[in-house]
Amino acid sequence: RNMSSAGPEGRKKMRECDGLIDSLVYYIQGAIADHEPNDKATENCVCILHNLSYQLETELPESYAQTIYVQRRNIPSNDKTPGCFGTRSRKVKEKHQDTPLPEEKSNPKGVESLWHSTLIRIYLSLIAKSTRNYTQEASLGALQNLTAGTGPMPFSVARTVVQKANGIPSIRTMLHVSHPAVKKTAVSLLRNLSRNTSLQNDIAREVLPDLVSVLPESVPGSDIACETTASICYTLYNLTQSNSHNARLLLSADGLPKIIAISMNDSNMFSKASRAASVLLYSLWSHTDLHNAYKK
Repeated sequence: RNMSSAGPEGRKKMRECDGLIDSLVYYIQGAIADHEPNDKATENCVCILHNLSYQLETELPESYAQTIYVQRRNIPSNDKTPGCFGTRSRKVKEKHQDTPLPEEKSNPKGVESLWHSTLIRIYLSLIAKSTRNYTQEASLGALQNLTAGTGPMPFSVARTVVQKANGIPSIRTMLHVSHPAVKKTAVSLLRNLSRNTSLQNDIAREVLPDLVSVLPESVPGSDIACETTASICYTLYNLTQSNSHNARLLLSADGLPKIIAISMNDSNMFSKASRAASVLLYSLWSHTDLHNAYKK
């Protein structure tokens, strides 16, 4: 577990180690089957897999990059890391959203297991069944890592989480836990998932009112809570930016007063949340059909 967080070279060596990833997955599957999702060894295994999934998209061996990321060659280098906003970055994202992955192998080996639907379902199962905070956070974090890029693999993983494995209800539960790091990671995962335009309606229907309910009444007083608040605002931005129905859903969940209050804090220390809330407000105002409702 310690070695898996040693950096790119350490991750590369461990991913290439014959049988290591397979053994970790095998152990966790056994723990879940035996109804033992809270033991320490399971936590260690999930944390290792979480670390090995970090930067996976950019660190994949060339053989996988050629089969999975053929289209990346056609993307200008300055567009490889699209921001939250901007028309060019949106085109890059949309270009990948419809790119199918090569057909999934029924018996993945080694590094292939890291993005396979079997492991995605294991993470979702642990999120639902484990009460151990580190196990929950590592499972959420692994899914966050796998959905963080802009290539076809992250969008395929996102589709599996939302549509094939029905993972949103389990993630939604994590928004209401008291542990700040678990909540922050759950929101970060939702933010990644919400970038996928084809999934936005499904996500909004399941979780938008919950996102509004966990927004604070004003800018929170800690760094981690402030980051979480900013991430919630950017997730809501993704869900409502081009969807008037979702913006109305936010309005009916009484989100507007909270967002206004967060945006009005001008303290430099917590400007990240205020800036995110301001961006969201600006986007909400672009739905001209809702102006009368906003004013009320």
